[in-house]
Amino acid sequence: MPQWFPVDRASLAPYLGLLLVACTPAQPGSILPVGAQPVSRGDVQSWVEATAPSGHMAHRFRWQVQDDRGSAGGRGTARIATPDSVRLDVVGPLGSGRGAGVVVGESVEWAEPPDVLERLVVNYPLMWAMLGVMREPPAGAVLRGARDGGAVRWEWALGVDTVAFRWDSAAGRLAAEARSSGVLVGRVETSLDAEGRLTSSRLTVPRPATRISLTFTETTPAASFSPDLWAPPTP
Repeated sequence: MPQWFPVDRASLAPYLGLLLVACTPAQPGSILPVGAQPVSRGDVQSWVEATAPSGHMAHRFRWQVQDDRGSAGGRGTARIATPDSVRLDVVGPLGSGRGAGVVVGESVEWAEPPDVLERLVVNYPLMWAMLGVMREPPAGAVLRGARDGGAVRWEWALGVDTVAFRWDSAAGRLAAEARSSGVLVGRVETSLDAEGRLTSSRLTVPRPATRISLTFTETTPAASFSPDLWAPPTP
C-alpha cells in the first residue's frame, strides 16, 4: 500500500528537495485511457523494468516551489542505488533548511529532521516517478493497461487507491498520478534526454495549490557508494 501524509505548509519550503513535487489547482484527466483492459503482472513487470535503476547514480538538481504565499528555491541531490534505495539531501535558500533521508522501496529508513519525509512525501510511487522510476504494483492489486503507439499506460488499484503511469521511452517522458476514492492526490511529469538522463520533473498536488519544479543539472554514475552514506547522522 502507498503511504499518504499531509503536507505541513509551514515546513514545505525548507525541505522541498526531499519531496520532489509540483502542484496546480486544476485536476487533469486520468492517465489511463477509457477501455483499458486487464493486464498480467508479467506484462507490468516488463514495463517497470524499462525504468528500473541500473547501477548507482547521483542526480543533482535545483528546486523551486511556488504557492499562494510566493516562491523559494534551492539545491538537492538524489543518490540512487539499485534496486530500490535512495539517499536524498536538500538545502534551502542561502544554505538554510538542510535535510536528508534514506528511502528503501516505499519506506523511510531514517530522516533528519526526523519528520521531514512524513511531512513532505505525498506518495512513494510518485516520489520514485520524479526520479524517472516506475514502481511495481503491490500484491493483490488489480491491473489494467494499454499500449498507446510506442508508449505504455497502466494502472494498479487496491481498495480506494489507484496509481497510474504512462511511459514513452522514445519521447523520454514519464507521467504518474495517484488518486484516492477517485480524487487526485498528485501528478508527476518527468522528462529525460536521449541518453536517458533526467532533465526536469514536477509533481502536481491540487490541494493546497503548490508547484514545485526540479531541474536536474548533473547525473553522475558511480561504481558504488560508501556504506556511511546510508547510515543516519551521528549526534
